[in-house]
Amino acid sequence: MNRNPSPKNDNQNRSDAAVGVLMLETRFPRLLGDIGNAESWPFPVRYRIVKNASAKLAIKENPKALLPLFIDEANRLVNEGAVVITTSCGFLSVFQQELLAAINVPVVTSALMQVSWINRTLPAGMRCGVLTIDATSLSSSHLKAVGAPTDTPIMGVESSGNFATTIMEDRLHFDVEACRAENIEAALRLVNHRSDVAAIVLECTNMVPYAADIQKATGLPVYSVNSLVHWVYSGVNHRSVG
Repeated sequence: MNRNPSPKNDNQNRSDAAVGVLMLETRFPRLLGDIGNAESWPFPVRYRIVKNASAKLAIKENPKALLPLFIDEANRLVNEGAVVITTSCGFLSVFQQELLAAINVPVVTSALMQVSWINRTLPAGMRCGVLTIDATSLSSSHLKAVGAPTDTPIMGVESSGNFATTIMEDRLHFDVEACRAENIEAALRLVNHRSDVAAIVLECTNMVPYAADIQKATGLPVYSVNSLVHWVYSGVNHRSVG
């Protein structure tokens, strides 16, 4: 089932501990698994759409001019009960420190935050690689902002393919099977190009619906913004076992 988020989520009580998601202003479908589909999560989520924050702006241009809007919407989410703040685009890693300084709950802007500690789980000489929507735009600045090594292996999907063009042109329809094939193909290029890659981080939140397919094709652990948010949320909202 596809679901596009609304700035409001009325399926929870205000007192519930929720994850707050800062959404780009997009219209493409949000598949199950995508951060923007509320059914992807086993806990409450709240969404705030940041006006004029397009995927093209976040990835290809400089989103810094919109930082005050991101901070305002993050604070609104906290006021609505969010106990963790995240975003719908891995390229927003560049806002990690600014958002941390502006709000008083844990902030995880990007799946890229996992790269350094995943490296520490891998055998000697092996490392984590990144699969991204745009390898030409994912820079050392994005990696440095969240403490990821700047020499991290990176591979992107084809820029002219269905997956990238649907998101960058904000189309109303996904060819799901074409996108699945393109994500698998890019992941295989990553592992075939670098024999030292022993795990994969999905930079793009829209890749998560294909994570199981990528794992099956490569035989490697696959991490995403979903794994990151689950981990952080588990720390701030423990359930009683007694």
